[in-house]
Amino acid sequence: MTTSTARQVIAPRYGGPDVVELTEVEVPQAGPGQVTIDVRAAGMNPADFKGFAGGPTADPAALPIRPGYEVAGVVVGLGADTELASGGGAIGDEVLAFRVSGGYASRITVPAKDVFAKPAALDFPAAANLLLAGSTAEDMLRVVHAAAGETVLVHGASGAVGVMLLQLARLRGIAVVGTASDARAEVVRGFGATPVPYGRGLLDRVRALAPEEGYAAALDCVGTDEAVDVSLAVAPKDRVVTIAAQARAKRDGFLAVGGRDPESAVFRDGVRAGLIDLAADGRLVVPIARTYPLEAAAEALAVLAEGHPGGKLALVP
Repeated sequence: MTTSTARQVIAPRYGGPDVVELTEVEVPQAGPGQVTIDVRAAGMNPADFKGFAGGPTADPAALPIRPGYEVAGVVVGLGADTELASGGGAIGDEVLAFRVSGGYASRITVPAKDVFAKPAALDFPAAANLLLAGSTAEDMLRVVHAAAGETVLVHGASGAVGVMLLQLARLRGIAVVGTASDARAEVVRGFGATPVPYGRGLLDRVRALAPEEGYAAALDCVGTDEAVDVSLAVAPKDRVVTIAAQARAKRDGFLAVGGRDPESAVFRDGVRAGLIDLAADGRLVVPIARTYPLEAAAEALAVLAEGHPGGKLALVP
């Protein structure tokens, strides 16, 4: 099979952001059911650095880890009798792809079922950051059965998944009270939610903002004990969900979702096209804080790991 070369960020060993290296790799030509993309932006998500963080169950045989689950770019190769997930497809088309592997790269060959036409309303960094956060937010709303007319509590409302939750909830007629820092309160307010500062006294502040019927559900994007404790105090346990406190969820008996869960994976794949349609119409936006070249992947990952980047980050080859 004919190949080309590309630059790709890898983690040759387990550890922190400083372990990643930029290397040259071979990229196979797109075969049937595959698309080769010149990457113009790679989305960045906490799952990326968690993938090579290591731990007691880390498998040395899995190294090197190739981070990056979503990209946006231009089609440079299309397998025989192959169409994009959104239909059609030709050399030169602008696309986005999720769920892929090894997206921190300048070129990548991926399954066509994961590649969609890029909305003109989104630039490449925003398009590369749409689907992981967006599908995660959709999954959280699904499992708590949030419905129009209800009020929900969102922890980490100004973060990547939080901002998606605010927008998707507003589109469904769901009111949101969202925790954030004082510095990020205007972001929460700008997306139609009521901000509340986290920290000492949070429970009292959250209760003071509750409607007469109380909170229908609580959705945790941060995983702190404070967020979990407040959620359990104000919402029914069977309508509390987290994406970041799996240990507490298992211990205390509330919901947790993740992209590796089979049911969540199927659901998240199924909502990709709908999220893209919302972005194409301008009803869903992706705030970008900063972009970095591939050579600065370690720096970008360190900022991402700090947990307060102020918006989404992207690597731009």
